[in-house]
Amino acid sequence: MSQAQSPQAVSGRAGDDRETKKGRVLILAGSDSGGGAGIQADIKAVTMLGGFAATAITAVTVQNTLGVHGVHPLPLDVIEAQARAVLDDIGADALKTGMLGSVEVVETVAGLIDYAAGVPAVVDPVMIAKGGSPLLAETAVEAVRRLMVPRAFLLTPNAPEAEALTGLAVADLDGQRRAGEALLKMGARAVLMKGGHVPGATVVDLLLTADGETVLESERVETRHTHGTGCTLASACAAGIAKGLPLPVAVAEGWAYVAEAIRRAPGLGQGHGPLDHAWPVRG
Repeated sequence: MSQAQSPQAVSGRAGDDRETKKGRVLILAGSDSGGGAGIQADIKAVTMLGGFAATAITAVTVQNTLGVHGVHPLPLDVIEAQARAVLDDIGADALKTGMLGSVEVVETVAGLIDYAAGVPAVVDPVMIAKGGSPLLAETAVEAVRRLMVPRAFLLTPNAPEAEALTGLAVADLDGQRRAGEALLKMGARAVLMKGGHVPGATVVDLLLTADGETVLESERVETRHTHGTGCTLASACAAGIAKGLPLPVAVAEGWAYVAEAIRRAPGLGQGHGPLDHAWPVRG
């Protein structure tokens, strides 16, 4: 990244060696009171993978394993103030976006990505909660397509999200590949097409870049405890990027972390339960 950045945009990093990654991840997403997804999952994943998590909360949700029972968006000026406070003091080596909710929040967060002046953004285009509750207004999908996809260093859609963004069916690996290639053409630098919603005995995630593709494949774990999987994976990838790992390595590290967190899920709640984010410290 160039040293000739706006002093305002990089004031929190003035004096840093811009080539030395410190693992700082600024997360712009919604809060999950149940602790399995959203900001809570993001902080856990970034921390467990050796990064430092800071946050700009976009909304407070009333949520548990049974579903989303309420969504309370934060004022736009509060979202922006949180992010700028972090960027102007602590700085960031990667950004991660999650639940945005509305056109106005999408526009605000897109502006904050620009304000961060070249900090790579991992964009998780969250649209529907695990239990089926909408987390992005239908009117905001076009804003995500227009404003977030071209700003994504790494875009991490599941099959329904990729279908909504591209209009292409994603029912198999070929569909994942076609949708991923379409998202690259829409401006994303890299796309991690998640395969959890694609039928089959194995789950295949496909990382696509201008240089080619990487296939990540594992046996499907039959479990209802997968709440927050997408949030966790995107944040795990962001942690690796923030530490300066090459993108394929960051994605592979995050992917392996999430796979084990699913296998070790603690079985909490009566619905879609959370992962075991802290499994690395349990031995």
